[in-house]
Amino acid sequence: MDFDYSPKTKALQTRLQAFMADHIYPAEGAYHAEIEANTAAGKRWTPLQTIEQLKPKAQAAGLWNLFLPVDSAAASGYEGAGLTNQEYAPLAEIMGRVMWSSEVFNCSAPDTGNMETIARYGSEENKARWLKPLLEGKIRSSFAMTEPEVASSDATNIQTRIERQGDDYVINGRKWWTSGAGDPRCAVYIAMGKTNPDAPRHSQQSMVLVPANTPGITVVRALNVMGYDDAPHGHMEVLFENVRVPVSNILLGEGRGFEIAQGRLGPGRIHHCMRLIGLAERALELMCKRASARVAFGKTIAAQTVTQERIAEARCKIDMARLLTLKAAWMMDVAGNKFAKNEIAMIKVVAPSMACQVIDWAMQAHGGAGMCDDFPLAYSYVNARTLRFADGPDEVHRNAIAKMELGKYGLSAK
Repeated sequence: MDFDYSPKTKALQTRLQAFMADHIYPAEGAYHAEIEANTAAGKRWTPLQTIEQLKPKAQAAGLWNLFLPVDSAAASGYEGAGLTNQEYAPLAEIMGRVMWSSEVFNCSAPDTGNMETIARYGSEENKARWLKPLLEGKIRSSFAMTEPEVASSDATNIQTRIERQGDDYVINGRKWWTSGAGDPRCAVYIAMGKTNPDAPRHSQQSMVLVPANTPGITVVRALNVMGYDDAPHGHMEVLFENVRVPVSNILLGEGRGFEIAQGRLGPGRIHHCMRLIGLAERALELMCKRASARVAFGKTIAAQTVTQERIAEARCKIDMARLLTLKAAWMMDVAGNKFAKNEIAMIKVVAPSMACQVIDWAMQAHGGAGMCDDFPLAYSYVNARTLRFADGPDEVHRNAIAKMELGKYGLSAK
């Protein structure tokens, strides 16, 4: 593995860093002010103009759809960035420094995963109807998988039914943590459910495209995440009651839901982990600046040995997480998601835990200021902690890693 970034990546890093400096960081105050104003006016779920006004600038700067990998770009017919996972990873890190910035570049979840899914597994008709406007940033989307009634960490537990009736599928079930469903621009769901409960465990599930305006869909409520509701994006509880869609809306075919999930989640985990690394980098930067500017017990906080130890540990943890994530991205590019499944599982354990720890140390260095929204640390911590659940909880990934490790010696976990 070559540890240096490609010339293409370096050039994009330079342009992206300049865009962040010129447009994103200066807009952080306006972003929060607009949310407060919308809330006061009863328009909390209104798309933010702070972001919308920056999107044409990102497009003009050639920083649009950077997430789209070479193979998916070819499948979608979109002539965009066409980056490898390894090339995109350091760009995701830069975007991760400001959590809302990825939307400016049309690189935010769940749209990125949904676009790749439709590009890889959707029909030409579905690509024309949904993928094209998603790539153009004209609509947004949602992914409906997790359910409140079952432990969805084991996806075979999912109970939503997708039953064929003639030329239609009829969907019944309750989902939650359906990210993006709160956005009024959400035009389509990718919903996962059982098409054949009697099939082998990993062949029961399927994924279908569901237009958001289909009769029978009810957005029940917005869930808050440790006090934050993430408006206007939102994480919603959604009820599907006799929701009817054409059979042509199936992705890849009946019983292929797990196969799609593996193809979808691998790149998404790389994106999440690199954004977390960017988040941790910014937390470390804030910690260093705050510790150097504040005096306690006759010397700066930065002069305290405990602070220096934490700064050093943070540096080590961030760099280790970055190298492991880049290795996973490189392995995916070389041989595919299946070849890199162990590394993907490892980064999903390592990166969120690392970010939680680094951000926690930064909050401690800020004192009371670390607990409020005067600095981005409290919300950053919530985001990092949430990602210990999203795309599979720590425990599931640790089990998978352990089983693969035992298998090297011909042993099993039974």
